[in-house]
Order: sequence, then C-alpha cells, then structure tokens
Amino acid sequence: MKYRIASTFLCARLCLAAQGAMAADLTPVAVSPDAQQVQTESGWTFTFAPYFWAAGLSGDLGTKIGRFEPEVHVDTSFSEIWDYLDFGAMAIGEARYGRYSVFTDLMYTKISGSAATPRGVLSEEASVDSETFAGLVGVGYSLLEDNSGRLDIVGGVRVWSVDTTISLSGGFLGDRSTSDGDTWVDALGGVKGTYFLTPNFFLTGWGLVGGGGANIDWDVAATVGYKFNETFSSVIGYRALGVDYSNDGFVFDVVQQGPIIGLAINF
Repeated sequence: MKYRIASTFLCARLCLAAQGAMAADLTPVAVSPDAQQVQTESGWTFTFAPYFWAAGLSGDLGTKIGRFEPEVHVDTSFSEIWDYLDFGAMAIGEARYGRYSVFTDLMYTKISGSAATPRGVLSEEASVDSETFAGLVGVGYSLLEDNSGRLDIVGGVRVWSVDTTISLSGGFLGDRSTSDGDTWVDALGGVKGTYFLTPNFFLTGWGLVGGGGANIDWDVAATVGYKFNETFSSVIGYRALGVDYSNDGFVFDVVQQGPIIGLAINF
C-alpha cells in the first residue's frame, strides 16, 4: 500500500504542477484594453497575447490505482513546479466588434519526474508523465463603455483534460505502470473590466465562477498595465483560480495562485 501512496503523491505533485505551470485560463481583458486594439475597416479589433503565470498550488488530488483510491494533500511552490516542467505553451486571443467580443484561452503542458519510494522494498522508484490541456471559449458584452474604459459581462465554457502515467521499477513488484485521467467541461460567467488611469497606465480585473463537470470552478485577478505603443502593451498582477472535481476515484480539488505577466500584440 505504501508504494501506491508514494506513487500517487508524486502524481499529485506533478499533475498540480502541470496546472500551475500552464496557468489555467487567463481572461483576455488582462491584456486587451480598448486603446490597445487595432481596428479593421470592417469594425473588428483583434488582440493576441502570450502570458506566464508563476503559480503555486495547494489542495487535494487522488488517483485510482486498481481497487485503491488514495487521496493526498499537496502544497507546492512555483520553484518546485518549475523543476518538473518539460514543455508549456499558453496564449489568449480576442476579437471585438463594438460592444460584443469573442475570446479564447488555450494552454498545454507536459511534465515528468521521478522519486524514490519509501524503503525501496516493494518498488525502488516511481516516475510520472503527465499531459494537461485547458481551454476557455467565451463571449462578452459591454454594459458600460466610454473613453476611460469598459465593464463587460462574460460567459463561456472551460474544457479540462488531464492524462497521467505512473511507472514503478525495481523492488519486489518489478516493473509496471498504470494510467489515469479525465476530461470535463465547466460553464463560467462573470465580469471583467478595464480602466485607464492615464493614456498609458491602466487597471484591469475579472471575476468568473461556475461549474458543471466540477463542483465549482472560479477565477479572479487584478492587474496593472502599461501601453508602450499601438502594437505592444504589458500587464503584471496577481491571479487566483480554484477547481473542485472528482469522478470515480480521480480527484482534482486545488487552488492555484501567484503573480502573472502578459504581453499583448496587436496586428
């Protein structure tokens, strides 16, 4: 039983690391205020924004291994997450026409790592490979809008997908591996806003909450930004996101929080 719990503990750290390294679901308002967008002859405006979220994680995660369903508590700093990251990509985009907007946020990470098991009798080492995808697609409408900023009401769906393989080597049990994962969809709604303090400095923030596959899925943030020119601008701030999902022994009940930084490119 101990080797299973040890393997699951490593799985928990790495699965959570994937979510933190990838930074699940930054609402596009953070890097796409009105004054930064480029308007086409048709009246549409477009923004593309890669971003980075240095999030730590805490919560509970469980993985079904055979007839066992062990669950562990994890509290991981961003520096520990960084050690496990093999690859990560994240970016958002927004298209706006007048008061209406359509946005998307796509993220993918792959992580791997290994650790010795307690005493090394049943198994000497456990290794984990994990791939995580999260994508948010939504629409918005400006309730308030003037030259200094806007307040939008937004709604959309977020898709989560996590796949993890645990491999054991050495010891009494020899070499073996098991895979577990799940995919679910949550519906989200909330508000986002942008307010320009000066022609260059602006504040942005958002709050989203919902559920569906998960019992609850929420996301809040506050940032400050600076417009360099008509093509580039950046934001920096703080974000927290939580999700509580469980199904057939698979548990993902975590809170991720930490500083974020983003770059908006308009073309």
